[in-house]
Amino acid sequence: AAWGGLFVKLAYKAEQAGKHMVKIDPWYPSSKTCFHCGHKVESMPLTIRTWDCPACGTQGIDRDINAARNIRRQGILQLKAEGLSVSAHGGLRQSGMSPAAA
Repeated sequence: AAWGGLFVKLAYKAEQAGKHMVKIDPWYPSSKTCFHCGHKVESMPLTIRTWDCPACGTQGIDRDINAARNIRRQGILQLKAEGLSVSAHGGLRQSGMSPAAA
């Protein structure tokens, strides 16, 4: 009940701020899917906090940071599927390229 209540409050606050709330599947394997290549490790006990990807060779993957990146990616994919995606930084991102004088 507590998680449901939290979700309702977050959804209300997001709507109030003009934002979209995305709920990710609770069974999505965010911590055991490599953020770099997408390889999913079949079994990983909670005691393992860092791991190495056998597919792409990325070493020292922090389980929590990896999960956060995967959850963010899933949320963006869901927003794009619903046509609700917004450019990075609210569309205020500036290009790394400067205009060149001729």
